[in-house]
Amino acid sequence: MATISDLSKGNFVRYNGEVMQIEELQHRTPGNPRAFYQVKMRNLRNGKVADNRFRPGDEIEILRVETKEYQYHYQDGESLVCMDNQTFDQVYIDKSLLGDSGNYIKEGVTLLIAFENGTNPITAEAPSHVVLEVQYTEPGVAGDTATRTLKPATMENGVEIRVPLFINTGEKIKVDTRTGAYVERVK
Repeated sequence: MATISDLSKGNFVRYNGEVMQIEELQHRTPGNPRAFYQVKMRNLRNGKVADNRFRPGDEIEILRVETKEYQYHYQDGESLVCMDNQTFDQVYIDKSLLGDSGNYIKEGVTLLIAFENGTNPITAEAPSHVVLEVQYTEPGVAGDTATRTLKPATMENGVEIRVPLFINTGEKIKVDTRTGAYVERVK
């Protein structure tokens, strides 16, 4: 066990049985001898933020976390099957670890996965941008470009996003996986 004063931003801890990541840590001395630490932590399972106050001597469990790159192969129910490119080991991770960015990934992309004690996946991070092909979109109307008008487009993985009028079926575009927004056309 470590004390609160051993923590730093980005550490993974177990608090009340849940895996949390430290987002903010401040040591405060309000003018009297009772100093405290104000800690903001994000629950990795449900994304909720907890703001707690600790005394400097309080103990907390700091987790040992390993981060590795895995290649995403396919989806099996609510799990994603990923492979380590060095050892060729396959792991199944819960799709919810990726959050909304899981909707925009396709086979072959590299995911950054963090494991607790080398076995339990606790976080997964998709690349910031992916290139997807437009499967279907309505043709744009000429002369309707005075403003940044967007139209719906269905991508190769079935996700629908909004694209500019000049994008046609069959073109490849770059999509931001964090927001699902169109970035640019790719040649």
